[in-house]
Amino acid sequence: MKKRKIVISFIVALMMIATFAACASTQKKEGTGEYIDDSVITTKVKSQLASDDFLKSFQISVESRKGIVQLSGFVDSKKAVDKAGQITRGVEGVKSVRNDLIVK
Repeated sequence: MKKRKIVISFIVALMMIATFAACASTQKKEGTGEYIDDSVITTKVKSQLASDDFLKSFQISVESRKGIVQLSGFVDSKKAVDKAGQITRGVEGVKSVRNDLIVK
């Protein structure tokens, strides 16, 4: 009975280690927590851009990875590019902004 308890404890420990290792991030793959954080950042940035009266008429694409936000799309002026960058930098969790917006 005692051996059985030790074996079961060992198996449970191995399963827990495997679970944590599977959720950990690597250089090429982000972990579950990082993916959720990036999803939240993307949603917040999109929401802020959509609620801004000046920017809501533009189609601005937002993508996030490890706190770095990439903005892409077309806008009418340099002022719109600057405003989108400023709003994005103000969102909690944003580490940096890559602004690929094009003035048409």
